[in-house]
Amino acid sequence: MTHTLHRVGTIEGLKGDWVLLCMPSKNINHEGSAPKLQRFFKICRANNCVTFGDCRGGNEFYQGSQDAVVEKVEDRAVITATFNNEKDLTSALKQLKEADLGLSVVVSGLVDHVEKCCHEAGLKPHTIEHSLGRWGDTAKLPPDDILAIAAMCGHAMVAVNFIYEMVEKVRKGSITAEQAAKELFKPCMCGIFNTDRAAKLITAMAK
Repeated sequence: MTHTLHRVGTIEGLKGDWVLLCMPSKNINHEGSAPKLQRFFKICRANNCVTFGDCRGGNEFYQGSQDAVVEKVEDRAVITATFNNEKDLTSALKQLKEADLGLSVVVSGLVDHVEKCCHEAGLKPHTIEHSLGRWGDTAKLPPDDILAIAAMCGHAMVAVNFIYEMVEKVRKGSITAEQAAKELFKPCMCGIFNTDRAAKLITAMAK
């Protein structure tokens, strides 16, 4: 899915940022898919996912809790989870393979590392999409460290000025980097904003 495709940053930084997206096929197998989607969520939670959300119903902040997201998921939902390391991602992929949900699962991250994780999980990717970067007057884009945070919400719901505000609050010591990351996560309705990576980026900027 393209809204998870355009994350930016250093190689080392992106090694801590992985997204899983799961969805049924409309008018093919979406009817009765909610229990399978719930199973996806439970597998991701069991493997230490950082955040998750439902593109139809909203993220855990909007719905009140992670439990609410799981309980309220509906047929046709497109759901997501983020991870901060390859070990947990690979374990989740192994368990999803064993669960055999019959649903589409997309992995976003550094392509060579994704292929390695899939191989270790006994999976072979059948389609690969690449981001070709940004075109046009790129001078109007924010600095790379700010863009690395903003791009973690693929629908551009995390405003650049909001990121600056959170960084400044951390710099002044009024909130922690982890608290700032949670605030930035709130408007990312589909839940693909990785708060663990965001906190690390904010910490580096606030020094």
